[in-house]
Amino acid sequence: MAELTSPRQTILVTSRYSGKDNIIALSWHAPVSFTPELYAIMVGHTRFSHDLIKNSKVFCVNFMSIEHEKEVLACGTSSGRSSDKFEKAGLTKGESEKIDCPRIKEALGYLECKVVNAVKAGDHTIFVGEVVNSESKKKGKRILQDNGGFTTTK
Repeated sequence: MAELTSPRQTILVTSRYSGKDNIIALSWHAPVSFTPELYAIMVGHTRFSHDLIKNSKVFCVNFMSIEHEKEVLACGTSSGRSSDKFEKAGLTKGESEKIDCPRIKEALGYLECKVVNAVKAGDHTIFVGEVVNSESKKKGKRILQDNGGFTTTK
């Protein structure tokens, strides 16, 4: 299946619950509605971010440029259960405006989302979030995951 569905844009999703902030790298995500504006992310049940999002009911989608490939890889290859991914990846934490959740200052843009639905789908949960605030801060080539490696948008 991956050969047919790749490449996919890789994003960093930030979350917070009970004083713990985290970042997860995801390639399974999509806009799902114009009105209301809804965005879906798919998170594995075993991932630390899964529980943070499930409990806090918010998440922030951060669109990263290829210049931050190393940082995205660092966030996608370690667990936030035992480390601070902001520190590990060298990313700057900002605060979302409409939700209690961090965002990444280096991002090209972001979507602040409140969870309106969560659907179990096999070993993942599809979290559907209503976009309550967004900003496109700058242009840049975004990161695509292509069967295990990274490339860029055209």
